[in-house]
This record gives sequence, C-alpha cells and structure tokens, in this order.
Amino acid sequence: MLSTEENDLLCRVEGTAPMGQLMRRHWQAVCLTEEVNEPDGKPIRARVLGEDLVVFRNTEGQVGVMDEFCPHRRASLVYGRNENCGLRCLYHGWKMDVEGHVVEMNSEPVASGLVGKVNHKAYPVKEWGGFVWAYMGPRETMTEFEPPAWAPTEAVRVSIAKIIIPCNWAQILEGQIDSAHSSSLHSSDMVPARVDGAKATDTNWLRPSTDKAPRMQTQRESYGFRYAAIRRPIHQAATHEYVRSTVFVAPASALIPPNDLYNVANINTAIDDTHTAFHFIAWGNPSTTPDTQTWRKFLSAQVGEDVDAQFNPLRTVANDFLQDRQSMKDGNFTGITGIPNQDMAMWITMGPIADRTHDRLGASDLAIVEFRRQMVDAVQSFMKGAEPIGVGSHRIPRGLCSYQAVIPKEVDWRAYPANPVA
Repeated sequence: MLSTEENDLLCRVEGTAPMGQLMRRHWQAVCLTEEVNEPDGKPIRARVLGEDLVVFRNTEGQVGVMDEFCPHRRASLVYGRNENCGLRCLYHGWKMDVEGHVVEMNSEPVASGLVGKVNHKAYPVKEWGGFVWAYMGPRETMTEFEPPAWAPTEAVRVSIAKIIIPCNWAQILEGQIDSAHSSSLHSSDMVPARVDGAKATDTNWLRPSTDKAPRMQTQRESYGFRYAAIRRPIHQAATHEYVRSTVFVAPASALIPPNDLYNVANINTAIDDTHTAFHFIAWGNPSTTPDTQTWRKFLSAQVGEDVDAQFNPLRTVANDFLQDRQSMKDGNFTGITGIPNQDMAMWITMGPIADRTHDRLGASDLAIVEFRRQMVDAVQSFMKGAEPIGVGSHRIPRGLCSYQAVIPKEVDWRAYPANPVA
C-alpha cells in the first residue's frame, strides 16, 4: 500500500504538483481531431492538468490550443468568432492567432502600439493518430513529437472511444494494466473458448483459457514496464502456457494484449485531480480493424447513446450504471453493457481519488504494485532533477508491443518474438 503522501504524489496533477509537471514533459492528447474538424468552426473547451484551454481550427486548417480566457479581461474565448485565421473575443474584439499572437485589438487605437506588445498563452500543436496533441511544458524542455506505439504510421487505422470519467487518472491506468480482473469483470465479453489464441467476433473477444488466477511476472524498463499474466490454456495445458503480455508506457498509457484482428491500447489524459479523459483504442490494418463507429458500438460508447456530445457518460452512480439485474440472473456477470462501462463502474465507485492506504493487495496485483513503485520513484527522481521517465533516451523502443500467445513452458515470455497484429 502507499502512504497518504505517496498517494498524493502519484495522483495530483494540478498547478505545481510534481506529477503534473512531469506529465507536462510529455505531449498531451488534448482532444480528438473529430472535435475540431471544421476550419473556422466552433471552438471547444478542453481541460488538461487543471488548465482550462480553448481549441480551434483556423481558416487554413491549423489547430490552436491556448488559454481559454482572453488576455484582455479574461472572458472565455470558447464563445469567440473563429474567422480569418484567428479567434476573436466577443467582448472587445481582440483577436489571437494559433500561436497566441494578438493580431488585432478593435478596442485600441492603432497609435497605442499595444497590439504588438501582448501575447496570449498558446502551446505547440501536433495532429496525429486521431488526436490533437500539445506540449504544455517549458519550451526549453520540449522534445520533438514522436508517433506513439499504437499509431506508428499514417497508414494505420486508429479508432478511438472517448469517455470523460469523474475520477483520478491513476486508478484508470491501474485498471488498464490489471489483467487479472478481466477474467471476472469482463467474463461475459472476454469469453473462454476452445481456440488457439485470442479471437475477435462482432460481439465478443474469445480467449483460450478458463484460468481466473493468473501468475504475474514483471520486467521494469526505462519507459515503464512489461508484464505477463500467465494462465493455464484449455489445450496443451501440460506443455504450454497462455501468456498475455501488457506494456505500461509512462506516464499514462498502456499497450493491451491484442486479438487476432487488431491491436488494443489505452491513453489517459489527466483533466485535473479528479477527472480523466479515457481513450480506448483499436488500431492496425484498415481491412481488419473496426472503424470508429463500429468500435464505439462494440464498446457501448456511442455518442448520443452512451455518452453525450462532450463524451460525458450517461451511465452514472445515480442510475447504477444502467445495471440490469435480470440479465445477471440470466447469466451475464455484471449486468452492465460494454467493457469500458464495466470498468467505469469500478473506478468511479473507488472515489474521485482512490485511498490506497486501505488496499489489501495479493499476488495477482503485482503489476499494480510495480506501477505505483515505479511512478512514485520516477516523480521523486524528477523532483531531484532527473530526466522524466519515458522521455528522450528513456522512450519506448520502436516496434515494442503487447502480445498474447499460447507458448511452450520452456520459452521465456520476455524473449518471445512478438509483433503487432498487421
């Protein structure tokens, strides 16, 4: 378990909080590209690491990410006019370009020269893999954007389900790297079957094991860690093991074991201390990877049906996450539709920030223990001046991936020659 002080160090991201400052040394997924598709379209709000932002696409198709509030009198720019390559505040007509330059001041005489003396806070931006990314750390620490492991090239299809979840980023990340819970919580969606490896159908993911108590092994790396959940397979149990190997990519992402058709990943954006933008991703070959709408339907994460237009979930504690008790009597394990919705019910009911001082961890929680130790160590080292985890020379190597496979017992899972599903 963690102490209260360690838990705060792990979880808190707002203001000068060390974890938030560490995260600012990584490019942040601010919003989905689809949210700002239209040049001169409606600006949107975003909130990242406790900072309120406005995001807009200008006349020429460039995206700006900047402080939501006008530098003049702090009125919200979300209501501004997006026109002629700039965002104009409604209050007095001050206009900013995507780089934060104040290019017009309707309320000021030209002779004042004030227009050339004011800049608005704006961040470097990159569009990639269906996201708008921004670098929110000091400019002198900025590293060149590098494609994430789940979107290595522009040819890869990336389909994203997004949900704004009212709890801290770390308990969501712990859920994504916890392979043991899938055999219980997701057992009606990840179904044991007599198959030779994980398979995907239109309605389920099939797995070649009935084993609900995996053995866990971890391997710490400079970018995070790899771990294996080792289960007894249905076939060849005397000579083989079913391995699901997950990759934690610091500070807030995971490569999740794939199925036979596409790869799976997760990235979490810490909105503030108690809210997180959760992104569940299918990626791979366009011929076998579901498109965005199909993916969201499979997960019960469709805009307008499962989440609202701002991606807030319609399943909440107040309506018991629309749990169907009759469905449970009929054999469904949770009575909650959709893999991320099942997770969400667990994460949210832990509280806005889970109190880890009361945890009673077991052998199946080895990856959780490793995550907590590594990230607390990483932020403490960062506070002493060390290079942030996962940055520069500590980045994840190209080509490293998660995998699932039934392999001979004498084969070390660490050395198994895995490749992404292509």
